[in-house]
Amino acid sequence: MKICFVHDWLTTFGGAEQVLKTLLEIWPQTPVYTLVYDEKGNCRDIIHSTEVTGSFINKLPFAKRKHRAYLPLMPLAIEQFDLSDYDVIISDSHAVAKGVLTGPDQLHINYTFTPIRYAWDMHHAYIQQANLDKGLKGFLAKTLLHYIRMWDLRTVPSVDHFVAISNFIARRVWKFYKREANVIYPPVDTDRLTLQTKKSNYYLALSRLVPYKKTDLIVQAFTQMPDRKLVVIGDGPQMKDLKKIASDNIELLGFQPNSVVEDHLKHAKALIYAAEEDFGIVPVEAQACGTPVIAFGKGGALETIVPRETGFFFNRQEPDALIQAVRDFESHPVLAPEKIRLNAERFSKNRFKAEMQSFVENAYDQFFEFRDQTG
Repeated sequence: MKICFVHDWLTTFGGAEQVLKTLLEIWPQTPVYTLVYDEKGNCRDIIHSTEVTGSFINKLPFAKRKHRAYLPLMPLAIEQFDLSDYDVIISDSHAVAKGVLTGPDQLHINYTFTPIRYAWDMHHAYIQQANLDKGLKGFLAKTLLHYIRMWDLRTVPSVDHFVAISNFIARRVWKFYKREANVIYPPVDTDRLTLQTKKSNYYLALSRLVPYKKTDLIVQAFTQMPDRKLVVIGDGPQMKDLKKIASDNIELLGFQPNSVVEDHLKHAKALIYAAEEDFGIVPVEAQACGTPVIAFGKGGALETIVPRETGFFFNRQEPDALIQAVRDFESHPVLAPEKIRLNAERFSKNRFKAEMQSFVENAYDQFFEFRDQTG
């Protein structure tokens, strides 16, 4: 197989980049095509391990820091890549990477983090949060997102196989694209994290401090539980607001290096996770340390947490619902760290590599056998 990867953009290292890095461990030195890449950023390990080709957007002003401003150009840019030399194209995408142009003799597999959130089911929330629901700017934004939706639908037939990161996302793929998707959970580096059976007496919130993560909800809940300690790790635009409402039992540590994060994950009484995630790597990392999770019961958390065995759920993103979940957790017999760790191992990097390699090779064999039979 002659393979290439197509990735939305390489500007910061997150969950999508962890997937790309793992794909490059399966198929080393495979060329990567991406809209924008920052050779000096924290994705440099990926960039330096293979040949990376950027789009014309990469040459535009401030593209490496403000790439989202070029959303109107992204459909055009992704279509400019000439991938005619490759047998197999693997795109991993939460935005536009699946829109690359491919031919009838090429196999295109899309690893789907999500259909474009702000163009589909989160359209109205995105418009409201950006204050674009009124006026000329609002009209232009809505027109642009309508165009993105139409373009996104047009690109669906060029994908031969959709592979979703969770059943939650597979349902979204069916809802918007009317295509079935296999599910291969993304890789979590569980081997990097070790089991810790002795826990401290604090709860942990770990995330970027942005609205959809709902860290403010967690802080509000713990201001009503002054006898329980909460440690918050992460930084973002909500930090100032959290400092204003946090009570004395809440410690805001801001950004911390990996060593501090891992130490807190290992020793926390439980991780508190209030976001609705497509998959959610942090809850799996906590479980890899033997740490239980109290999470909002929607999205990927329902697939990674076993109720009353590795964690507890609350069913509303409201402080009183979280408070009740904490009380339920504390009144329940102590959850076994060894059992929690075992659950996390279902999402290991080695499992991802084996499943992904098997899927691609089987799809390749079937695709080219069919092609040869039909001439």
